[in-house]
Amino acid sequence: MRPMKRLMLFVSCCGALACAADLNSSKTVYVLAMGQGLDQYLANRLTTEHVFQVVTDPKLADVILTDRVGEAFQAKLESISPTPEEEKPDADKDAKADKDAKDTADDTKGPKNPFLSEPSNKVAPPPQSSFGRTRGMVFLVDAKSRQVIWSTFEPAKSTSGKDMDRTATDIVSRLKKDLKSK
Repeated sequence: MRPMKRLMLFVSCCGALACAADLNSSKTVYVLAMGQGLDQYLANRLTTEHVFQVVTDPKLADVILTDRVGEAFQAKLESISPTPEEEKPDADKDAKADKDAKDTADDTKGPKNPFLSEPSNKVAPPPQSSFGRTRGMVFLVDAKSRQVIWSTFEPAKSTSGKDMDRTATDIVSRLKKDLKSK
């Protein structure tokens, strides 16, 4: 077994065992877009088997189902539902205070050259993740705490509709089993 597969198996097992109470208290799920349209098959299976109520508004979801975690996923969560100011780390406050101090110092130096100022349409670089999209990994993330509460590894044999539906069925069956066992 390759080291990456061992790591994914370990993460999958830990995710299923670590937060069983949070998993059982979840009622609604928002399914993020996944590769090969797996999100559509999962939404279908989750509703037909009455595991979770699938919602189309992420703000109404208790949990989020995704095929990736890391900085890109975190950025997506922030765009969906920003972290309240009182919960953000103090580092953000320190950075804002430093910026305010710099702005105040710049104001005392005299008139600014408009050609040397920062561009107003500057685009931030996309967030980089140490986690790549691993085909077959599915994570259930608590929407409020943003902790992974369940995960599994179930790769599709191909991208055909039949295989994607079988994969979704296997994932939902595993989730149902884990919900009942706790």
